[in-house]
Parts: sequence; structure tokens; C-alpha cells
Amino acid sequence: MPVSATDDDALFVLTAAMLTPAQFPGVLADDYPAACAELGLEPADDGYGLVFGQDGTGARWTVAISDTALVACALAAWDCGLEYDLSPDERSVVAALPGWPLPVAVAAPGVPAPHDPPEAEDGPPLSPPDTGTWGPAQRRLGADEIALQWRIWREQLDAGDESDTPDGAGSSSDPDTSATTVANSAPDGTEKEPVDKAPTEKAPTEKEPTENESGEGTGPTAPAADGIHPGVRRALEAAQEYLRTPPPPGRIRSTAAGEGVRTLRVDGEGWSLVARTDDIAFVLLDEEPGEVLPVGRGPELPSLLEGLEKLAVRPA
Repeated sequence: MPVSATDDDALFVLTAAMLTPAQFPGVLADDYPAACAELGLEPADDGYGLVFGQDGTGARWTVAISDTALVACALAAWDCGLEYDLSPDERSVVAALPGWPLPVAVAAPGVPAPHDPPEAEDGPPLSPPDTGTWGPAQRRLGADEIALQWRIWREQLDAGDESDTPDGAGSSSDPDTSATTVANSAPDGTEKEPVDKAPTEKAPTEKEPTENESGEGTGPTAPAADGIHPGVRRALEAAQEYLRTPPPPGRIRSTAAGEGVRTLRVDGEGWSLVARTDDIAFVLLDEEPGEVLPVGRGPELPSLLEGLEKLAVRPA
């Protein structure tokens, strides 16, 4: 369908998203090729831009375009509160898909309320996942939200620490000794926190390291105590396997989180991991609805995160 016209075929653009190896809606899949497959697209190296809008009748449409730079510029402008006319050239349109694969909170003025177009021969329209049921999509969305909120929370907390310390005296870049004490908030990986709860500053009493925690373990699960959740153990083992057998593009993604620090998002079958390269990690599991399972930094996690970072895809 055309993205600009004077009749009911006109697309009123509401918002957009990137679909690239480094950045794609987590609601779709664990990796970039699988996300493309969900939309019936080939996993192009340069990716796509996804434009969400309504036609003149109010029907929902998702338009995939090859002009990723246009969508990236629009998103950057909108994030800064600036206006940006996202009007793709029809020649860049790769596919027009009925429905929206993720929730869109706005609607076009002057047209009927958003609704799905009549079902076509090629299948039902795209629709967001059921938020009332926990599953892979909700697990990935939860991990994405933690990654976003973690970065904001840490920046605010670090800013507060600096303002309380004149001339920077007493500040530390060591994650194990900084005032935030996040690295000590859950040394065993056994505590559970709800998705919408930020890590606390209260550090529990340190215990004597076990044989595994002293660095004599055999894998990424070694830093955890005997009570580590078996799902967390499986996730860490799978992440370690990625270092030996790189996964499909997009399963390991990295974004900047400050000078010399990265936020990692790693997905696998039944699990999602969020980590800061200078901090701890959190794991979400399909088998544990709404739960966030912390993984203490320990002696093994830093090397695992370093290895994953080397494999990660970064936004251009």
C-alpha cells in the first residue's frame, strides 16, 4: 500500500521501530533472523525500518522499508521531543503487513478508531502479545525494560553520589566498592525481585566464598551457591556456549551505558539475560513468570560478560 496519497490508501504514520541485527522489537523473537521470519521478511544485512500507522479507514498497518537511516533519524528526533516528518519513499517499501505486532498508544486524528483490516488470504493481521499471559515475548519485553531502567537508575544514582562527594573525593569506578553496592545486592543469585523493582542499595552480609566461588569452579555457574536456580544455571551455561558457538545475529546485543561500560542483552531458548559489563546480571525465565533472578558478579561473570561483549552486535 502507498505511504502517501489522498484517498483511503494513505498511511498516517504514528510511530516506528528499527528491525536490524542490533536493534529490533523484543516482542518478535530472540534473534534478528527469527524476528524477520515473524514478519515474513528476509534477514537483510542492513535491516529494515518498521513504520506503524493507519490508513484512511482507520485500519492498522505495519510497513517495512529499506531506508533504515530515515527511521533512525525520525526516532532520534522524536526522542529529543522534535518534530520529524517520517514520509518514506514508496520505492523503499518492502512489505505492507496488516495489523501491529506491538502496542501503539496513539491514533491518527480525523480517521476511525484503530482496527484490524479485513483478514487477507495470507493469514491473520499482526497483533501484540497477550499481556495477561507470561511467555517468551513478555520475558523479552521485561528484560528490555530492565535494561532501560537500569541504565537510567544507575545514572541518577551515580549523579547523586557525585553531588554528595565534593571535588570527586572518595568516588570509585570499582563496581565492587562503589557507593551503589549493586554488586553485593544478591551475591548468590538466589534472591528474586519483581520486574518493576530496581535493585536496592542494601547489601546483605557477605559469606565466606565456597570452593566454586573462589574461582576453582568449572563454568559460568560456578560463582553461584548450591541454591542457584536451575533455570539460571541453564541460562549461564547456554551463554557460555555462545562463546564457543556464536548464536544467530541479534541474540547478543550491546548498547553504551557510560564511558567504557556496556549494557548487554542476551537471549536464548526460554531465558533472557541483562547485564552491565561493570556490574552484575539479571536473568528472566519462561518458567518463572514475572521474576527477576540476580546473578552475583563473582570471579566468573566478568569473563563471561567480556566474551559476550566481543560477540555482541552494536547499533551503528
